[in-house]
Amino acid sequence: MSQLKEMGTPIFWAEGHPGPLQADGWEVAVGGLVEKATTLSYRGILELPKAVVDARLTSVSGFSVGGKWGGLPLNELLAIVEPKPDVSHVQFVSHRKIYTTCIPLEIATRERTLLAYELEGESLEPDYGGPVRIFCPYLWGYKSAKSVVAVNFLDRSVPGYWETRGYPDQAHIKPRRVLDVNSGEWRRIPGGEVTEFVD
Repeated sequence: MSQLKEMGTPIFWAEGHPGPLQADGWEVAVGGLVEKATTLSYRGILELPKAVVDARLTSVSGFSVGGKWGGLPLNELLAIVEPKPDVSHVQFVSHRKIYTTCIPLEIATRERTLLAYELEGESLEPDYGGPVRIFCPYLWGYKSAKSVVAVNFLDRSVPGYWETRGYPDQAHIKPRRVLDVNSGEWRRIPGGEVTEFVD
């Protein structure tokens, strides 16, 4: 059992749980407005430069979970695919291609935005977006798409699953009370990336 499950981290799939997913054979297509579109296998992703960041995933549904997330920094993809000058956003597409979302290129290339495949050294399981998911601690969790199969570089933001249902495209984290999954306590967060609690 993973630490996420042991802590009781909520399992939430807006489009329905995809069931068992296997890392073997998993691929992520990287394209859009780029010079060198490519497809990365799961094993290929593991061979690329890895970062481990101590940060929190915070859900608009009311919880925040922290830990050491490991994966491929999104900015490493730029050197591989060479985005064209007019790229301003990055789109993520989940398994089954029902769930999509976009974030600005400026946020995608920050140091703690990852194509994540582990937490605390454990491989991410499908319940929590494995084999690979986006981890973006700077925005509400609906921008951290689970079980990613495509990354597209675009010249605009394209409304995704939640954005077309009224959720703000900016996804700025707002002050509120959330369940700190790590401690099991309800605590208040300030605005922006959650790096501390205010009570």
